[in-house]
This record gives sequence, structure tokens and C-alpha cells, in this order.
Amino acid sequence: MNPFNKADELTRRHFMANAARAYLGVHLLPMMGGTIASAAPAGAGASAAKAKHVIYLYMSGGMSHVDTYDVKEKKDIMGKTEAIKTKADGVQVGNWLPKTADVMDKVCVINSMKSTQGAHEQGTYVMHTSYNMLGTIRHPSLGSWVTRLGGRIHPELPPFVAINASPEYTGGGFFGAKFAAAPIGSPDAGLQDSRRASGVSEEDFARRLTLADKMNQKFHEKYPNQDVKAYEELYREAINLMNSKDLKAFDLSEESSETRALYGTGRFAQGCLLARRLVQHDVRFVEIQLGGWDTHYDNFAGVEGRCKEFDQAYAALIKDLEATGKLKDTLVVVATEFGRTPEIKTEHQGGRDHHPGAFTCTLAGAGVKGGTKYGSTDK
Repeated sequence: MNPFNKADELTRRHFMANAARAYLGVHLLPMMGGTIASAAPAGAGASAAKAKHVIYLYMSGGMSHVDTYDVKEKKDIMGKTEAIKTKADGVQVGNWLPKTADVMDKVCVINSMKSTQGAHEQGTYVMHTSYNMLGTIRHPSLGSWVTRLGGRIHPELPPFVAINASPEYTGGGFFGAKFAAAPIGSPDAGLQDSRRASGVSEEDFARRLTLADKMNQKFHEKYPNQDVKAYEELYREAINLMNSKDLKAFDLSEESSETRALYGTGRFAQGCLLARRLVQHDVRFVEIQLGGWDTHYDNFAGVEGRCKEFDQAYAALIKDLEATGKLKDTLVVVATEFGRTPEIKTEHQGGRDHHPGAFTCTLAGAGVKGGTKYGSTDK
């Protein structure tokens, strides 16, 4: 059964499964299941994958669905939030997202997400791995799965990059360090330590590498270890990256001041611009995180502040990808660990608590039908 045929049954496992299917053309994971599905290529009956890249925008803390993508009519639920029309007929968003409203004809809104995990750590883990936390086992993140099954496109650039995201949720898990994300702390700084230290010539660098190889070979002969070999492969990839002409993909200074202003000046905004540059240079999977959505207290001030940065950057990203022709093969995901309660907590200065029973995520690009909604919540 295709879960999209019954919108009311669409849970976070179906959301992530369909996101994977849009990318790879396969049922990638048994979402929340007990075993790992076969990682075989798509069969003849599977639909062809349209996405070559994924940009995963993670709203850390629990983005309020009722103040953004799942607006209601009742004033006691909406509080200071008002519904506004969008470019898509029948699709409304909160008034905090005026720029996003202008690109909703490219976006599919999934309002029927639900989860059994109402705590941040556990919920975030599921939305990055599709599995519940299980003892000391660390599951591969979504980017790791995409990298392992989809492979590298660019021979030198890392296939998986995480911007302002926790390494706890972007690791390779039991796939190993080779499939972990390359971390970016500040988009403006780009990829750290990707050039030779000052004063070290190319000849000196090559000589040191040769010496390190000899020492490593003796160590491996005496103490064979897969983890050590995996890190050695990472070092080799790092060297290839250092010598790559496309290392400039990480350099935002190559963008015009007008383009940078179009996205916004914040770290998340510039991260979205960097993500666009990276997918243009054939990076497979890019995650950018925007925190601060845990609005237990003074929800509306918090939502307004977070939406200001998200709204401008998201709309700019969608328009930019479309203008460059990359939206057709890039799946843009907006995800979060859970929503916020419809009830406004007056004792918490108008806050909203965790609400895993219903929340919203969105998909855009890569053949996703825009201007649509799947699922619904109570009025």
C-alpha cells in the first residue's frame, strides 16, 4: 500500500520513506522497524528517482506547525498568528512566513506527521536515522544512507555535509566514519583546515605523507583494525579535497553581495546559500540546522524570531534552485522532531508545549507535486 493513498496514515516513517524513495527510487528503510531492509537497487517496477541531491533543513526544538504550515480558524488556538494566502490555491501559512507563501506552489505540506517520541534527543534521533535509540547502537544518519546507496557524484568533494548540525545526529553509525558528514560550523568560514599550513611547501607536505604511510603500514600489519583503515581513507579523501579545483564550492565570498543579501545574513541563511553552492558542485546530501524552536514560553515571540530567518532563506533557496535548474533534481526537506500543542499555555506567557501526536514537515523539488497538502489535523 502506498501511504500517500491514505493521507491520514502518513506518519514520520512514511514521510522519511517517501523522501528516500524520491531520492533513490527504493524503499530505503523500514521506518521505525526492527531490522534493516535490503539495500538492493530499485527493481524494474520502482519509479525512477528524480533527485540527485537532498537539502535537509532541520528545525531543532520542535517547530510549531499551527503557527507555520497548519494554521487554523479558531482564535483561541492561533493566538497572535493569522492565516495568510499563498501562491498555491487552498494552501495557507502563518503570517510569519510571507516570503514562503510566495513559493508554496512548489511545496508539498505533510500535516499528518506523528511520533511516539516527545523528547528532543529521542525525537531528533528518529528524524535523522528513522530508528528509535537502542542502547549503545548508533544507527547511520539519513545522509549516510544516501551516501552509501547513492554513491559519490563528485570524485573529490565530500558527498555528505552538515552545516551547524550536531555530529551526534549526522554520523555514519555502524557504516563507519567514512559515511559521516563533513562538518561545517560557520558557513562564512567554509571547510576548516582544508589548506596546507603556512610555511609548509607542497614538497614538504608530500614527504610527510610518505613517512606517515610507511608508519601506518607497519602499524596495520601488526594491529589490523577496520576503524583505523576507515580514518586513513578519510585522510586520503581530505588530501584529494585539498588539491581539488572545486574546493571553491565552500567559499561564500565568491557570491555577490546582492545574492548573499537575498538569503539573509544569519548563519542559517548563509548555510542555505552554501547548500545551493554545494549541490551545484555535486554534493549529494547537505543538512542545515536552525535551532531555537522550543517555545514553551512566549511562543509567538519565539516563532516570529525564528521565522524571520527561516522565511527569507527558505524562499530564496527555492527560487534560486529553480532559477539555476537544480530544483528539478534536488529534494528540499523541512523537518523537525515534533510540533507544538494547539493549546496556548497562559501560565507560560503564551507558550506551547511538545506535541508529537501531530506535526508538519514539507517537501519541495525533485518531482514533488507543489501546492499540495497531505493529511490533516483537527480543526
